[in-house]
Amino acid sequence: MYANTTSAMMQKTGQRLYTIGEAADLIGVSVPTIRMYEREGLIIPLRKTSRHRLFAEHDLQRIRCIRKTINTEKVSIAGIRRMMALIPCWKMKGCPEESKEACPAYHDHDAPCWMVTNKSWMCKSDECRTCKVYIETSDCSELKQILRQYSIPVDVEIPPKR
Repeated sequence: MYANTTSAMMQKTGQRLYTIGEAADLIGVSVPTIRMYEREGLIIPLRKTSRHRLFAEHDLQRIRCIRKTINTEKVSIAGIRRMMALIPCWKMKGCPEESKEACPAYHDHDAPCWMVTNKSWMCKSDECRTCKVYIETSDCSELKQILRQYSIPVDVEIPPKR
């Protein structure tokens, strides 16, 4: 089955893809650590039909960012997930006001938008790992700038959590 091979998936995505073992070696973490980050919703690896995980460069960059945040900044995994929940995906994607208000990601402050269920119509058909929000927030050095660029003005009231 050709479409299931790593080389076929690399051709389809146009990126170099790494197995979980290769990713772990490149970053200097264990395979179980990468699996834990996935369970916690911090990363979304590409899956072959065989369910094997593959990682693009932006995935490796995200894992490096997570490691740095944990080891240098001393932020827990729950804290990282909470920070990612603050990313204003609705602004990055340009959601209309009525979609934004109906979207659980707009009201949920505990998990990033890619972990939210019952997504708005704009996100239901999108694959989260290829979404602008997920990809553009992979780099720690860019994350602060993105949050600043899309931040909510101080005089705007933040909606209560549902």
